[in-house]
Amino acid sequence: MRADGPASATATEPAPERVDVFILGAGFAGLGLGIRLAREGAHTFVIAERSDSVGGTWRDNTYPGVACDIPSHLYSFSFRQKPDWSSVFAPGPEIRAYLEECAREEGLLPHLRLGSELLRAEWDETDSRWSITTTIGRYSARALVTAAGRLSEPRIPATPGLDTFDGPHFHTSRWNHDVDLRGRRVGITGTGASAVQVLPALAAEASEVVVFQRSAPYVVPRGDRRYSDAEKTRLASDPQLLDDSRNTIFWKAEQTFPSRLGRQPDLSAQRDLWQNHLDDQVDDPALREALTPDYEIGCKRVLLSDDYYPALALPTVHLEKSALVSLDGSRATAASGRTHDLDVLIFATGFHSTRQPYAERIAGRRGELLSEHWADGMTAYASTVVHGFPNLFIIDGPNASLGHNSAIHMIETQLEYVLGALAHLAGHPDAALDVSAEAEASYTADIDAAAAPTVWLTGGCRSWYVDDRSHRLTLLWPGYAHTFRERNGRFEARPFGV
Repeated sequence: MRADGPASATATEPAPERVDVFILGAGFAGLGLGIRLAREGAHTFVIAERSDSVGGTWRDNTYPGVACDIPSHLYSFSFRQKPDWSSVFAPGPEIRAYLEECAREEGLLPHLRLGSELLRAEWDETDSRWSITTTIGRYSARALVTAAGRLSEPRIPATPGLDTFDGPHFHTSRWNHDVDLRGRRVGITGTGASAVQVLPALAAEASEVVVFQRSAPYVVPRGDRRYSDAEKTRLASDPQLLDDSRNTIFWKAEQTFPSRLGRQPDLSAQRDLWQNHLDDQVDDPALREALTPDYEIGCKRVLLSDDYYPALALPTVHLEKSALVSLDGSRATAASGRTHDLDVLIFATGFHSTRQPYAERIAGRRGELLSEHWADGMTAYASTVVHGFPNLFIIDGPNASLGHNSAIHMIETQLEYVLGALAHLAGHPDAALDVSAEAEASYTADIDAAAAPTVWLTGGCRSWYVDDRSHRLTLLWPGYAHTFRERNGRFEARPFGV
């Protein structure tokens, strides 16, 4: 065999970088864990990000009008609050800048591995570590933390004839800023959160906009406003006032949860809030009827906007009351049989939220893929750990999201759990934390029982909260945000049998 043959190449391959913690993803969850680890200084870690910058959802989504639908002071880290948000609901670029500032000022830049996509992660039983291969290198980590989020893989329906469409077409999370929409006939398919935000901007530029609506969303008042300089100064000078503002927002959001259980008078109050908003903003009875959902409020995400309904009432905007079903060149056909000529097509069709792509690249004990473990829907004990996958921690995973309050509260709860687990591992150098199958099954049964009476399963809709194969509620925590923290905010070794 020649000296420069395959055996020689293998022998000279660089050894994997050894770290205590490998974090996948540099959005809110990954950066939040990085900040906490950097402040503690007890663990070595890297944060792998497949893109060339941090920010996650707020890096990917740059469409006109993108903004948070949770008030800014609650949609930020409790351990790194920002007193000078520009408005009650921060625009996307400001949130991205906040995350970039967090990474820079908290000393995370040396830990970042940008342009690093996960190819494979395998549990190595011989040394109780994760063997990880990425596009830029290999790693050996005692713990693997996925922080890839639920809104990272855009879902584009397999629309017949899409390959014949002779104009630009793209997903809202992959916005093409090179496309000039002025004077163009634009179609937008989908009426979820991104569509509600982007439509007013489209209507201001395009000569005509067609909105393909499979089902009408519930839209309630947003009530956004800019903070005055005086308000920002007071918040910056008084940390207690900043905490109080955050807590007020949190508990106000918690008050809306009983409506998700179908309780009265809470459900009627939410429905009245929507109905009054619709009646105030739309004069045309036929349009109001078309914008009336045929399912219970809360079954799908309740959207916040003060300008979506008025945009739909503009003479240049046409609401197509059915889904886009096919394309033939520039002609788009709806399920109603009506056709529309388009120059640009925009997909506001959401994400692959219940089937996470990274799950096909993570192999636990006996080579089982995480995607195989989740064949009937995502499950995890404490919404964070999975049987057969030792020292794997999943943030933003099974039943770790909310339909009524801040995702950051949930992320921080999971961070506390992960940090407790890492502290346990540090004190037990030979241990591997593999939660028992019984603990995971019992937790899942509790979730299913709590989910059964909620509007997410009884409200008569199809939503991205529910797994489309098992029909289980796999994305949302079926309870109050504070009860998630009470149950899952502290690591306990007992379910791991150690």
